[in-house]
Order: sequence, then C-alpha cells, then structure tokens
Amino acid sequence: MSTIISQLQLPGKQAPKLNALPPLSLYIHIPWCLKKCPYCDFNSHAVRTGIDIDEKAYVSALIRDLESTLPHVWGRRLISIFFGGGTPSLFSAATIDTLLTAIKTLFPLEPGAEVTLEANPGTFEAEKFAAYRDAGINRLSIGIQSFNSDHLRSLGRSHDGQDAIKAIEIAQKNFDNINLDLMYALPGQNINDAGNDIKTACAFGVSHLSVYHLTLEPNTLFYRFPPVLPSDEQSAAMQEMIEQTLTSHQYLHYETSAFSQRGRVAQHNMNYWLFGDYLGIGAGAHSKISFETQIMRQMRYKQPQEYIEKAALAGAGSETTVQSRQTLSNNDRCFEFMMNALRLTGGFESALFQERTGLPISIVMPQLDEAEQRCLITRDHRHIRPTHLGKRFLNDLLQLFLSDSLEYSPKSTGNGKA
Repeated sequence: MSTIISQLQLPGKQAPKLNALPPLSLYIHIPWCLKKCPYCDFNSHAVRTGIDIDEKAYVSALIRDLESTLPHVWGRRLISIFFGGGTPSLFSAATIDTLLTAIKTLFPLEPGAEVTLEANPGTFEAEKFAAYRDAGINRLSIGIQSFNSDHLRSLGRSHDGQDAIKAIEIAQKNFDNINLDLMYALPGQNINDAGNDIKTACAFGVSHLSVYHLTLEPNTLFYRFPPVLPSDEQSAAMQEMIEQTLTSHQYLHYETSAFSQRGRVAQHNMNYWLFGDYLGIGAGAHSKISFETQIMRQMRYKQPQEYIEKAALAGAGSETTVQSRQTLSNNDRCFEFMMNALRLTGGFESALFQERTGLPISIVMPQLDEAEQRCLITRDHRHIRPTHLGKRFLNDLLQLFLSDSLEYSPKSTGNGKA
C-alpha cells in the first residue's frame, strides 16, 4: 500500500507513538480439509487418501512457534482465541485440549475470553463436540454455506442439507454461542432459494450469522472455470432480502457480512475490525502486532511440512516460522484502519483512530470531507459511520484513503469536525 500513495511524514520524521497497546487476539490455523472447495482461496490442503494428518508434529510446531514469539507480546492478555482453517474439527478434542493448555500456560486470558472453533458438518460427532466444549471451546462456527443439497454440490461441499441440519442440532446440545456461515449468489440460485436458506438458519435461533456473497477469487477453480452466477441485480435483491429477513428476526446487522443477537457480536472479529492486534500461528497465518513506535505484520510459511520443519528450529525470540515481515507506514496505518473500521455499520469513535494508529484524525480530514460530501459517511466531532450508500459502495469509500493527498503538518492537529 505504501507504493500506492505518498509517504506521510511527521515533523522531524518522528515516528508516531501509541499511548497504549490495543487488545490482543490469538489465531491458530489448521490447514487441512476433507477436500478443497472450488471457490476457496484460503491456505487449505485436502487430506490425501490413506495419509493421516500428523497432529502431534503439527501441535508441537504450533507450540514452538508460540513460544518463539513471546518476546513480542510478553505480559499481554488474550481477549479471544480462534481455531480457523481449513477444518480445525478434523483434529481430535484431545489435540485441541493440548493446544489450549499450552496457550493458557504461556498467556493470561481475559475473564470470559471467547474461544472459537471452526467446524464443517461432515466432521460432526456428538461425543467429539462435547469433548471440545470440555476442552475449553465456548463458541462454534459452522460452515453451512447452504441448506440446499443441489447448491452444496455446486459448491463442491462434502455435506448435504440434512448433514447441515444435523450438525446444528448436535452443536446446540453442546454450545449456546454458535455462528453459522452462509453464502448467497450461488450458481443456479434464485431469490427464493436464498430466502429459504436464511429462513432455515433463523429458525434455529443461533446467536450469530455470517452471510457472504460468493466471489470468484484468483487461484481458485471457480476463477479459472467460472460457473454461471446470478446477475448483479439478482445478487443485490438477494442481499436486500437477507438483510430485511434477519432484521425481522431481531438480528443486529453490525458489520458488512455479520449479524448477531444483541450482546453476541464476535469478539475476535470485532478486534480485527477495530484495528486491534492479533498473533497468528500455523501454516500461512498472518499477524499484526503493535509496539510503541511501530506496527508490524508477519506471515508464516504456507506449506504445512515446511512450517513444521521451520518451527523445529525456533527458539525464544527466534521466529524461524516467519516468512515475511512488514512495518506499516503511516499511509498503511490510515488505510488499514479505515478498511477495517468502516465495515462496521455503526462506525467508530473518532478518538479510536489516533489510539490505534498513533496519528491524529485530522490527517485524513480532506478524505473525510469528500466522503461526507458524497454522502458516503455521516459524522460529528465524536463519531464516524458509513451511510447506507457508503455501505453499498464500500470500495468507493475506501478508495478515498488511497489517494496521494494525505498530508501532515503541525497545524493539522486541531480538534476540527471529524
């Protein structure tokens, strides 16, 4: 991003400072799946027939990786833990218990910290998920995608509609905090099909729903061989219908693709969207870690076997699993904060911008002025939020913060309208 816009400079090239470090979350990536879905661009690898995942070797690598990064986050408390993938529910409950025990030995957890495990319907067993709960998982995220078996086949999923329903029923016997992932604008889907999926999900009364528009991402089978998808007009109608249906069922639309019952927003994802810190371990995992005068991004080696081999060489303070590092420029801080926080339908407190970036909100005042003139945001001296138009044209709103007109001067630090 720093190559797109000119570099912001503080007086005397002084680095901006954070007065306090943001909350910290932990992400653990489990990269294996039963099969690779044709739309998926995540770092996931299909389990080969007859070859078992070496859970023990991978868990050892995760723990060594975590130990090696401790000097960067020493003494900081975790507000959430997220096991993502891939399909983390391919791992045994005993393995998840081992990992959580190691994590709690190395890190203090905030009281009531959210601990999420991603799962797919094809991996559900009643006893296994009771054991996950006993190990310390307190939130389950289930990759349903659709309840329509024909659409699930078109997506290359390993489960059908009945498997999806059975999975939710098992989950509800063991967890009271459950997210369902759903997708719309699927091959061959019409607005009635999308409506049936949403109504079925609502009938279960789970605490959280994530509803995503299917997109054709590079490096996926769907990108190389595109299926016939609903038109933009049909997709927009589906989105409008989904939002109205969920509102009528008392779900709060608090982020672009996220809906929750009151008081049940995803703590882990909220920390992302509010430009908090997250430590990512596992093959291909990403991290964002703040220090007083710099904000650093990291990416782990993507191939599982290479990651395991690199982790074997790690020692305290020796992060051999890290493939790439980047220190965020001032431009990066501005854009990435807005890229995340403007996804929230309620927006953000203006003071949070300086708290999380170290930069005064006035540095982006021309961009905020233009966004307001174009009716993409509404704001007062305390709060900034996207309008309905801004939410519909979020990419246009974010593009403003990639311009080359960001400037800093000592006179721009006043408490003007933001």
